[in-house]
Amino acid sequence: MKNLFDKDTYTEIINRLNTLTPETQRQWGKMNVAQMLAHSKEAFKVPLSDKKMPRSILGLLVGWMIKSKLYNDEPWKRNLPTAPNFIIKDERDFDKEKQELVDMINRFHHAGPGNVGKYPHPMFGAFTPEQWGMSMYKHLDHHLQQFNA
Repeated sequence: MKNLFDKDTYTEIINRLNTLTPETQRQWGKMNVAQMLAHSKEAFKVPLSDKKMPRSILGLLVGWMIKSKLYNDEPWKRNLPTAPNFIIKDERDFDKEKQELVDMINRFHHAGPGNVGKYPHPMFGAFTPEQWGMSMYKHLDHHLQQFNA
């Protein structure tokens, strides 16, 4: 599984993000491209310790059973449910969201494995730094595929 701490993987993600435009259309789902960028940016706040979210009851009960799907080689299914805190419904500015997401990815990559993951994932609990690197890559890859990037 690719890992966002790896330089080549990091470069690949940035290059794929740079193919997006405000007019890029989704292949599935409800978010437009600017909302997807904002959603992806919000997801980085947990491993970067910018946002501490409580563990969900559902996560406490079953999160451990599906946790490995976040960082294994199997692609995520389309239209999976999203935690309410990460749903973006309002309109967003594409350029602003894209730049802020790139900044978050840069922070994550350059922080390195030893400096992420102070807070647990709200659904799946504690991750190792390696698991954070793989799961953040997989999350971005899923949404970039959603927008054919």
